Amino acid sequence: MAFEDFKQKDSVVLVYTGDGKGKTSAGIGLLARALGAGWKVSFVQFIKMWNVSEHDFIRNIQPLYGDKLSFYKGGLGFFEAGEISSKATKAEHIAEAKKTYKLALKHASSGDYQLVICDEINNAVHDGLLTVADLEKLIDKRDPRTSLCLTGRNFPASLLQKTDIATDMTKLKHHFDDRFIANKGIDY
Repeated sequence: MAFEDFKQKDSVVLVYTGDGKGKTSAGIGLLARALGAGWKVSFVQFIKMWNVSEHDFIRNIQPLYGDKLSFYKGGLGFFEAGEISSKATKAEHIAEAKKTYKLALKHASSGDYQLVICDEINNAVHDGLLTVADLEKLIDKRDPRTSLCLTGRNFPASLLQKTDIATDMTKLKHHFDDRFIANKGIDY
């Protein structure tokens, strides 16, 4: 098949998932690429309530891009298999996830953004803070010109057919397994 036979899509759904490191980093790389192309980008982060280096990076570049870059940090911390690692209740975690989801859905369906990145949304779904139906609605209701990036562990296999690009970040080795904590600038 000749290169001329290929077509370009108006938008795509991308997924970065898996137990390996680099999902958020891939989303930030996508943000950089899209802003470099002159796109309007929304970065909506689920789960991470504490300050991480990507928050500082986005806040530092935001004045350069003005209304081309929207950043929202939602979430109340990790919530796994009923074990809450913050002081929030399960109901509070769910309410915050739904609030963050509502903004992501608004941005993805508005037609105002060429790219909406929903960082850690897969975790929110896997942990029961949002439903698989919520994630499917986000994919289905996005504006046809808006690309959507979904990051986090445990992307539902049942939705894989609705994606265009899906990458499984596979951990081969991580120093956490040897009881070393995360390094600023590398892990957060």
